Amino acid sequence: MVAGASVAQRQIALAQAMECQRVLCLARALSPAILALQREAESAGMRFQVIAGAHQVATAVTAIDELLVLADGLLVEPAEAARLISRGPAVVVQPVESGLALGFERIDLNHAGAGLVRMPGRLAERLGELPADCDAASALVRVALQAGVPQVELPAEAREGPGWKLVRDEAEADGLEARLTDRLLGPGRGLAPGYAMARQAVRSFGPALLEAGSRETALAAIAGVMVALGLVCGWLGWTFPALLLVGLAWLMRRTAALTAHVARSWASAAGVSLPREKLFAMLVDLALVLVVVWAGPASLAWWERAFAPLVLIGVLRGLRRWLGAEWKPWLGDRMLGCVVLAFAAGAGLLRPAVMVAVLGLLAAAMLIRRAPPGGQG
Repeated sequence: MVAGASVAQRQIALAQAMECQRVLCLARALSPAILALQREAESAGMRFQVIAGAHQVATAVTAIDELLVLADGLLVEPAEAARLISRGPAVVVQPVESGLALGFERIDLNHAGAGLVRMPGRLAERLGELPADCDAASALVRVALQAGVPQVELPAEAREGPGWKLVRDEAEADGLEARLTDRLLGPGRGLAPGYAMARQAVRSFGPALLEAGSRETALAAIAGVMVALGLVCGWLGWTFPALLLVGLAWLMRRTAALTAHVARSWASAAGVSLPREKLFAMLVDLALVLVVVWAGPASLAWWERAFAPLVLIGVLRGLRRWLGAEWKPWLGDRMLGCVVLAFAAGAGLLRPAVMVAVLGLLAAAMLIRRAPPGGQG
């Protein structure tokens, strides 16, 4: 297991990305894990066949087929693999020194394999000439090289990153997990506090949740409960805890979204949850507005109490479209906004704080968008 999915599951995803029609799985016998792989492959539209050894490969592959060969334990990012072998048959190789150090086998004096081969299916019949107990994947690499299949060298950046590794045991998987999760989550510098906290939560707890099968569902459900509790507290006049609960709900849902992103990164049947995320963001904004409205003076009409928070949400959402990408996390960080407003409410300054926030955001936007002095028209 690496970042919530097994290496074999990620190989199924690679097969789907390369538009494979069948998966030949080398295994001595059926097991629950193999059956789970079969269900995953079939749900992705591929046929799945368990075979015992090299001779069965030779009979299962026809002359008109193309064969994608993956080494046991190979963890490859589909985009990187496609970039190297999408144009046609190729044997991916790397310098022998670095390859041997990473666990790959030597294929000639100067090169080690990289665990990935695309080759004509007609070459697989040569496996019938070899001993039945030979390593089918290793033998196919040598068959491809002897037949003159072109070599493609694995770039240095791919060898050094976490997106192309040979995982041989749990210790290697554990060491790779943090690097792979960091890569999937992107850089953490410059993030707003809420986004940074969600990212750190996924780094710490995301893989454990995924391995338990929870994925983002449990976190999203907790986030929904928190919004409901926040609304109840706001209705009862407990503005400080209400705003904190709404902010924590946004943080929990953001953590759920990042956890789902890690789970779907190489999943063969990935779903898209953007509409649900947008809907939940709108729900958080509505809850924030309602809490501020309920905290307003009873002497004012509801629409007078709603005007300032509605303008604040409108400004935040509008500026996210208007300003550069570097400002979007700060403008979308509802946990930060809810915490600031919660402490303002605790000090009895909620309405002035909302108004000052609107004016401050507009002033900051004008300063950011102002053209530099001395520019030419």
